[in-house]
Amino acid sequence: MGLLRGVARTAVIAGTATAVSNRVSRRQAGRWSRQAAEQQPPQQYYEEEPPQDDTSAQLEQLKQLGELKAQGVLTEQEFQEQKARILGR
Repeated sequence: MGLLRGVARTAVIAGTATAVSNRVSRRQAGRWSRQAAEQQPPQQYYEEEPPQDDTSAQLEQLKQLGELKAQGVLTEQEFQEQKARILGR
């Protein structure tokens, strides 16, 4: 009976020690993650350009297309094809 009592006592002590050790490890990991988060530089957010409505976007594309045609980069046929694509025709 004394041997069984000693084994049971050892098992209880070992189980308690394991539970305490795990809890301490989790708490320490939590502290480290909070410290790491505090040490990181704050995130920088950049403002995006306001979205253009479809009409102004199309006008801008058509202006660029006209400039390319004026410079001789596009032929008349290429200009007309791209213009129709932009206007959805």
